[in-house]
Amino acid sequence: MLSELKKELTVHPQGTLIRNVLLAKGYTQPLEDNSCPVATPMRRANAFASLMTAEPHVYKNDLIAGSIYGLVQPSSADEQEWANRVCALYGSRSWPTNFDHYAPDYRRLVTDGIAGTIARIDASAQKHQGREAEFLAAMRKCMEAFSGYIAGYAEAAEKAGLSDVAQTCRAVVSAPPKTFRQALQLVWLTHNAFVIEGRFAMALGRLDQYLYPFYRDDIKSGALTREYALELVSHTLIKIGEFRFFGFDDTVNIAIGGVDREGNDAVNELSRVILEAVRLCNIPGPNLSARISSKTDKSFIRDCLRVIGTGIGYPALMNDEVNVASLVRRGVPLEEARDYSMVGCIENFVTGAQPPWCDGRFNTPKYLELALNEGTCMQTGRHMGINTVPVSQMKSMSDVLDAFRQQMEYGALDYVTWFNNENSRYNPWHYTQPFISCFCRDCIDRGLNINDGGALYPSVHGVGLMGIATVADSLYAIEYAVFEKKLCTLEQLVEALKADYVGFEPLRAELLSAPKYGNNIPQVDKYAQWFVTSQYDIFSKYHTPDGGWYSIGIASNVANIPAGTEVAATPDGRRNKEPLSDAASIMHGMDKNGPSAALLSLSKPDYTKSALGTVVNQKYSPNAFREDKLDKLASMVQVYFSKGGQELQINAVSREVLQDAMEHPENYSSLIVRVSGFSAYYTCLSRDVQKDILRRTEHEG
Repeated sequence: MLSELKKELTVHPQGTLIRNVLLAKGYTQPLEDNSCPVATPMRRANAFASLMTAEPHVYKNDLIAGSIYGLVQPSSADEQEWANRVCALYGSRSWPTNFDHYAPDYRRLVTDGIAGTIARIDASAQKHQGREAEFLAAMRKCMEAFSGYIAGYAEAAEKAGLSDVAQTCRAVVSAPPKTFRQALQLVWLTHNAFVIEGRFAMALGRLDQYLYPFYRDDIKSGALTREYALELVSHTLIKIGEFRFFGFDDTVNIAIGGVDREGNDAVNELSRVILEAVRLCNIPGPNLSARISSKTDKSFIRDCLRVIGTGIGYPALMNDEVNVASLVRRGVPLEEARDYSMVGCIENFVTGAQPPWCDGRFNTPKYLELALNEGTCMQTGRHMGINTVPVSQMKSMSDVLDAFRQQMEYGALDYVTWFNNENSRYNPWHYTQPFISCFCRDCIDRGLNINDGGALYPSVHGVGLMGIATVADSLYAIEYAVFEKKLCTLEQLVEALKADYVGFEPLRAELLSAPKYGNNIPQVDKYAQWFVTSQYDIFSKYHTPDGGWYSIGIASNVANIPAGTEVAATPDGRRNKEPLSDAASIMHGMDKNGPSAALLSLSKPDYTKSALGTVVNQKYSPNAFREDKLDKLASMVQVYFSKGGQELQINAVSREVLQDAMEHPENYSSLIVRVSGFSAYYTCLSRDVQKDILRRTEHEG
């Protein structure tokens, strides 16, 4: 059945994406009170309700209904132009202003159902007046429209001869789900509604936790078998790939495993069913994250490694102890922190209780460049930083670090000022989000929007720090070449950097041969520790406009490539405009003492200060995933996490295959690799990204 559904997914309906057409029809619908046509919550609700009239698209082999292809319909150019103009007039939040990248409170949804959610809205409306009551009315309108959307799917499934699907949809239109299939169906159609709204990286959260009671009870009663549950989950997750018709993948994070709110091991049979379903789907998404705690049985880690070893590059492995501690450090209560999930790539999130996530990039190596050149860009000669002391006056590494810290402080102030201004310039009443607010504690009880005081916790902005290995290697190169070996003066080194090492080739060779981060060398690793701690201290004093946190993390995806074009030659021997080190990983090819030494280095920074999260990319040959080696590989993961490593993701595709795929892409259309915080089809990646993956050290294990 799954193979047949896969075939159906390759046949796309003809037409145009009519999201804006439906939104515009809702926005322009007259209100009962004939109020001014500004974007009040009820106008937002009307726009959402109009989206919910999109024609249900049912596949012949559906077991769980829900598709975005109802948005693909015939539409004229004139209609599209009108719709785009109307939508532009009303505006919308976006990624930098907390629109998506959210983990809804699905646990409450599958407990209360739609009717229970509406009942909670009505109860809250009895306690509120004014704007809160108006917002609650908009929330109610959205939930009623969503109920109608599900009813439409029931009718479409019945017409298609899918009576089981129709019955399942009909069961959750108004009542809470009673079976595993009903709960999964309700969650998937909710997710589908978010995607129809235009929201991406909407996580499914801890799917194995909030659906497990339904799974357990159905298995116990004999109403469900493990094999059929696997089919249901597989038929659901395979449809995450639908948006490839529009040219991109959606990064839908699912968290499995870890501990529960009481701190007990939470891995269950459904965790393994989801893991197996992801393997069977064999597509770049969902973005599966396996939470690993000190209580996790080693057999679960081996199961994860078997799936990674197929080549798809996930699940990413997450260290529960570090991630929970990082959230507690930020003020999240312990029980709540234990229930975290991830949104997007690897971003730690307080599930269903904070506004949608957003983050940005902080190009840390650029500030080292400015520190070595009195605040002036070596590429352009433009003054970009502050006037720190000239290198002729730097007599120790302490002087270098002081200037570097000052430049980072200056850059952080610019970063925070831009973001806070961008997020404070709009009237929040005109940019409400009534549907998504229904799935966030405590928006219903407070009668407030998710981005305007409704969420239990304030917003978090993630600061994606660039180039930890580039910085660590560069700082030790200065210590090694200038202050230890006296190979050159600091002035001479800066002259070499400005010349991109042209005429300084012998010096560059010495710098390249200096010890590097990733080989368990304390003298070098201390600078990676300094990198994390210093920037944590810098950004911790700032707050988002609603009093939330600036959380640092080291997860740059493929941004290390364009960020490198902004940075002149660096003291580690890297040339002008070359890519920076990848996320929190070792610089390509510099981990020469094997994977264990690399992981020991990578575990030394205090990543409880990284509440955003980190990405560590490693590459192992397929040979490392043989059954007789899996136990040792699992042990290495356990040791890495016990010493403080935060995250690990592994590619299991050989260098030979990657090289051949670059030369003969027509033979590798289904080849999946882990890029950074996500997986993708290798042949669909840009040449620069392909090369960046190819340059990663390949360990035998």
